[in-house]
Amino acid sequence: MALPDLLTVEDLFSPPVRAAATISPDGTRIAFLAPWKNRLNVWVENLDGSTEPRCVTADANRSVMHFEWTDDPRWLIYLQDTDGDENWHIHRVDLDDPDAPAVDLTPFPGAMAMPFREIRDGRTSVMTNNRDVTLFDVHELDIASGELTLVAENPGHVFTWLCSEKGDLFATSLTPDGNVELSRWEVTSNTLRVITMFDASGYPMGVHPMVITPDGTGVWMGSNHTTDRTRLVHVDLASGEETVVDSHPEFDLDPRAIVSPLMPAPLIQDRRSGELLGVRYLGARQVIHALDPHFADVLANLEQLSDGDIGRLSSDESGQRWIVGFNHDRDPGATYLYDHRSGESRLLYRPLPHLDPEQLAPMHPVTITSRDGLALHSYLTLPVGVEATGLPLVLVVHGGPWYRDSWEFNAGVQMLANRGYAVLQVNFRGSIGYGKSFTRAAIGEFAGKMHDDLIDGVNWAVEQGYADPTRVAILGGSYGGYAALVGVTFTPDVFAAAIDYVGISDLANFMRTLPAIARPHLANNWHTYVGDPDDPDQLADIMSRSPITRVAAIKTPLLVIQGANDVRVVQAESDNLVNALRARDVDVEYLVQGAEGHGAVNPENVMEMWHRIDRFLARHLGGRSG
Repeated sequence: MALPDLLTVEDLFSPPVRAAATISPDGTRIAFLAPWKNRLNVWVENLDGSTEPRCVTADANRSVMHFEWTDDPRWLIYLQDTDGDENWHIHRVDLDDPDAPAVDLTPFPGAMAMPFREIRDGRTSVMTNNRDVTLFDVHELDIASGELTLVAENPGHVFTWLCSEKGDLFATSLTPDGNVELSRWEVTSNTLRVITMFDASGYPMGVHPMVITPDGTGVWMGSNHTTDRTRLVHVDLASGEETVVDSHPEFDLDPRAIVSPLMPAPLIQDRRSGELLGVRYLGARQVIHALDPHFADVLANLEQLSDGDIGRLSSDESGQRWIVGFNHDRDPGATYLYDHRSGESRLLYRPLPHLDPEQLAPMHPVTITSRDGLALHSYLTLPVGVEATGLPLVLVVHGGPWYRDSWEFNAGVQMLANRGYAVLQVNFRGSIGYGKSFTRAAIGEFAGKMHDDLIDGVNWAVEQGYADPTRVAILGGSYGGYAALVGVTFTPDVFAAAIDYVGISDLANFMRTLPAIARPHLANNWHTYVGDPDDPDQLADIMSRSPITRVAAIKTPLLVIQGANDVRVVQAESDNLVNALRARDVDVEYLVQGAEGHGAVNPENVMEMWHRIDRFLARHLGGRSG
């Protein structure tokens, strides 16, 4: 038995040939991401292949990740920030004039802008903090003219806005004790009228989804009121009455899109009418409930195209032509065109066509019991071609912490498995999507039971015979980077190597330096789960859970990677840690990426990072390197 051929970092992390395809509302064209000057940009081609694909965004500085069609076939919009600073601007592309440059419709230095309503009749609603960096106001944006009209000034506590098709505004806001209010914006008085209130302790990332119904009289939202599971309910915007629309007996609504907008939204809606077609739930794998007979027929045929989970999904306004991408553990995003009238389908592309799925490693859902009896739903990936016994193990920890790992193609996991490492991803307490009580079990447990769950995962892998206890590494980004630092400060004898990517070293400093737009809205997440650093009675406990206060315990080889423009976990979080270690003559590898923020985007930086990880783990765990 032997490992498959070595995959290079470039094999796995070079830009995809195509990705993220969507169909135009009239069903005549496809827009997708593809490389231009080694940056992902938006390209457009006719659906029937009668034209050559044309690059329409031409950004040579930073890859484009978010774009959408408008309801006018002339215009397309996309979001772009500056070197990872997350100050997103809305740009417009004129598809009728290939030589016209993209136009920044929200050219406000130091501010961000986000559309939050479907583009109808050439107009959309936009949240922007150009007046006050701590507050999102609402403007109406005319796509063709670029005119922005102020609709509502944030009264000081709104953290997100909603808009009906008729233009009625609604808002969610936090009360001082951390509950969520849903309110209507009263135009005549420029004030908010509360409709209903929710216990926010079960919503650390906010209520999700929250979508105004097409008729404007209600809101579809994810609710765990009176239940542990998050189900889909309808809230009447006049009375506040909540009615269950759909639920799954075991799974929550798919929560991932609230953290990662690249993940599919839990609600599938009709492109033209906005009516509800289906609902996504997520356990070990995805389940979609079809709520519309026509969509049920479409869904049955789409599911025949792949044994993966349906990911990105778009249709024309007729609901007959569909583009569907699939999430799969060994095939990154195979994407198909399906015509429901004819029943015909064809493969449009595989993003990384040079990869052979048979040479990649399957991801196995496993359930691990924590030391206090919780079920930790996890994923184990074992290298192909070798006996799964006594392997070096990499514990990969997700961010958030209010996110979750799921069954999908993960280039980093595949690289590790290809090198001969077993990979374990543990959805520790606090991970979303496993019920309200599981999320709330993380309150007060940073560097406590949350970390115990990770160690219980390692011990399980050793007890099962998969892992060599002397060759275990921990790797993670954001909260996962914090977990790696907790690993080498609170349990320094467990890990033979650790990799901290944009991780938190000082929880108090982290909260104090979050973006100004986020800091007023921490009551039901960081302050509830960790504490308020401005409260002297809580600060000591916060610092006791911060790795920066336990640097003297670090003896594990450590690699630290940081984006210089990170606005969530600022560079000082890594600088202070590295400087403290170097002051003690402790060898620590440190990579700062100058043109990146909270997660590398541009291909050369992504590959630089993974080359460093590859070499570091080979040196300390003994895997092969390429």
